[in-house]
Amino acid sequence: MAALMANRQLLEAKVGINNAMFAASDMATSQLGDSFVVGECQGQKTIDGKQMPLVLGPSTEGALGWPDIRYVGPAPRTHVHGRIWTANEGPLEQSVYFHHEMVLIKEFPGKVILFCEVPPPEGGETPFVPSFRVTERALEEFPEMVEELDAKGLRYTFTAPSNNNTGSMRGRGWEDAFGTSDKSEAETRAKALGMGVEWLEDGGVKTILGPRTLTRVFPGRKGRRMWFNTLVGMHGKDLSSATAADGTEIPASFVQRCEEIIEEESIQFRWRKGDILILDNLATLHGRRPSLPPRRVLVATCK
Repeated sequence: MAALMANRQLLEAKVGINNAMFAASDMATSQLGDSFVVGECQGQKTIDGKQMPLVLGPSTEGALGWPDIRYVGPAPRTHVHGRIWTANEGPLEQSVYFHHEMVLIKEFPGKVILFCEVPPPEGGETPFVPSFRVTERALEEFPEMVEELDAKGLRYTFTAPSNNNTGSMRGRGWEDAFGTSDKSEAETRAKALGMGVEWLEDGGVKTILGPRTLTRVFPGRKGRRMWFNTLVGMHGKDLSSATAADGTEIPASFVQRCEEIIEEESIQFRWRKGDILILDNLATLHGRRPSLPPRRVLVATCK
């Protein structure tokens, strides 16, 4: 997908751009130079001496040109135009938990670009979290557990139906996700993504991923350890699981406290029509708050 603001004709046909907002100031200032006008928005916080999100004016159109990366994951989505899809179309009364986009896939995006076509009348904020802060606080409270899980790695499982179920936040069917109804081809594509599969009697599939590290360090981000996992989002859920790679169960108290830390560190972003939010996917977790309908946010995932 191309950067949303790079597709000027589509955006102008939809709605005027108000602001582009970066959830990673280091990325924005180092890669974009003097091309943008810095603004401000309600709910900004100062993190490590920098304003988050960094707000950039309308001159973002056509300024990025990042290559796209195809979305792979359980969220139900609809193709809109070219590289642009809807964000998670699961029930609006439910939340989408904090995550790095495609965190479990071998090739994950470096940036996620969100565009608000229809803001909700109430709720529906996109909260995000500086990922390194979660690691820092988890290390302060559970240093041995963090290092143990990083050394062992994590193993995840996820069960997907055959066909899409928009009544679920993770209701994307495996046929849609893998782009084929042929099980043999689906296995080949799953393997290329780093997944194992187990076919179920009801036509669904259980995908198995791991080992995956608990934290990651990426170039250009000051050597910080990012909380690059989906432990809290998948641990002990109906359709998913998260354990240590050796099969050891992870204490529920540890997972619960990590969830609390993530929430405490979150920054709330309330949408206005035409807003663009650009997330450094290597440095920020993001989610979705429950809302009243309607709400329509479009997304592009980029390298």
